[in-house]
Amino acid sequence: MKFFEINLLGVYVAPMSILMLAAWLATLALLRGAGRLGLLRHVWHPALFFIAMYMIALSSMVLVIAR
Repeated sequence: MKFFEINLLGVYVAPMSILMLAAWLATLALLRGAGRLGLLRHVWHPALFFIAMYMIALSSMVLVIAR
């Protein structure tokens, strides 16, 4: 599948930017849920964990959509 630009109110937006926004929102939801369950206190380096979660979410979305 090819990715095409998305016309958003007359502005062409790359589909990767939409996926990045969706991945960021999914990451925030996952981290908020993990925080409520108390799982984040077991994380050694929170910034690395947040970036890793974001990259996992983004790459998963790209793989699902490109398939």
